[in-house]
Amino acid sequence: MKEHKQIKDWGLGLTGPTIIAGPCSAETPEQIEQICIEMKENNVIPSMFRAGIWKPRTRPGSFEGIGEEGLKWMEIVRHHLNIPITVEVGNAAHAEIALRNNVDVVWVGARTTVNPFAVQEIADALAGSDIPVMVKNPMNPDLDLWMGALERFHAVGLTKLAAIHRGFSDAYDKRYRNKPNWSMPMHLKRVWTGMEVINDPSHIVGKRDGILEISQKAMNFGLDGLMIETHHDPDKAWSDAKQQVTPARLKEILSAIDFKKPLESEQPSEKLNDLRRAVDHLDDQLLDILQERFAVIDQIGAHKREHHLSVFQSNRWKEVMEGRTEKGVKKNLSEKFMRELLYCIHEESVKRQEKQLREADTVKK
Repeated sequence: MKEHKQIKDWGLGLTGPTIIAGPCSAETPEQIEQICIEMKENNVIPSMFRAGIWKPRTRPGSFEGIGEEGLKWMEIVRHHLNIPITVEVGNAAHAEIALRNNVDVVWVGARTTVNPFAVQEIADALAGSDIPVMVKNPMNPDLDLWMGALERFHAVGLTKLAAIHRGFSDAYDKRYRNKPNWSMPMHLKRVWTGMEVINDPSHIVGKRDGILEISQKAMNFGLDGLMIETHHDPDKAWSDAKQQVTPARLKEILSAIDFKKPLESEQPSEKLNDLRRAVDHLDDQLLDILQERFAVIDQIGAHKREHHLSVFQSNRWKEVMEGRTEKGVKKNLSEKFMRELLYCIHEESVKRQEKQLREADTVKK
C-alpha cells in the first residue's frame, strides 16, 4: 500500500488519541463562542474542533448548513482554543471555499464517499495543496469503496490521510442509527498499513446515552480517536439534537474511557509472544482439520454424483446447523459465531460438491 502521513506528522501538533469535538452544525457565532467557553471551563480541549458548514440532508427543506459565512466564525475557535479546525466538504466548490478560508483539515462525509465522481472532483480541487483529508466510510459496508476514496486523494498527491468510522445503514437493526460493523474499520487498518481510523460514536448511536459505550468499544478494537458532536445546548441544536453532548458531558465521557495503548507502538512482552505462538500452532491444527474435513466432503460429493443425488439436502443441513450450534454454545462459543462459522463451512462444501457435478456433466457432453 502507498505510504501516507499519519496524524502526528500532519504538522498540526496533534498526538494520539485524536479527539475531535464540536457541533453538528455551525449555527451562530454566539453558539461557537459559547461552546469554546464551556470547553475551556471544563478543561476539555479537543485535538480538533469540528463544525458542519454544509449539511447534506435527506430531504429538501431541512437546515442545510449556514454556508461560507460560518467559516469566518472559526476564528473564534482559534482565538479561544488555538486548535485546528475541520469541516465537511461535499463537492469541489466546498473544497475550494475551505482552502480560501484556511480550514486546517477537511473530511468527506458518508453520503459523498459513495460517489466516486464527487470524490474525484473534490480530490482534483484540493490537488496542489497540503491539506489533510479524512474520509468517512460509505453508507453501506463496502471496503473497496472506502479505500477507493482514500486512494483518489493519494493519487493527486494528498498524503495526509485518515479514515472516519461512522457506521453503516441497516434497515433491520434498531439498536443503532448506523450499525458499527466493527470488522470493517479493522479490515481497513489491516489492508492499508498505518491507516488511522477515527470512530464517530455520535452517528453510530444516534443518541447521546450510548456514546460512552461505543467510544470504549472503539478503543478496545484499537481505533485511533473519536469524533464526538458537542453543543452547549444540545436539545436546541438545529440538527442532530439527540446525539450531541455538552462540553461537561464530553469531559465525563473522555475521563471514563480506558484508552488503550496500540500494540504497534510497544515491544510485545515475551509472554505475549508465547501466547501468539500458541495461537499460531492451534491455527495450523485448525487448517489441517479443515483440510481433512473437505477431503471427506469431496468423497461425499463423489458419492452424490455417482448416485444422482442433489448437492443440498435441507434436513441434513438443519441437523448440522442446530446440533453443532448447540455443542458450540456448551463450549462457551456464542450462537452467532457458531452460525456464521457453520454457514461459511457449508457454503464452501456446497461449492466443492457443485463443482464436481459440473465437471461430471462436462465429461458426459
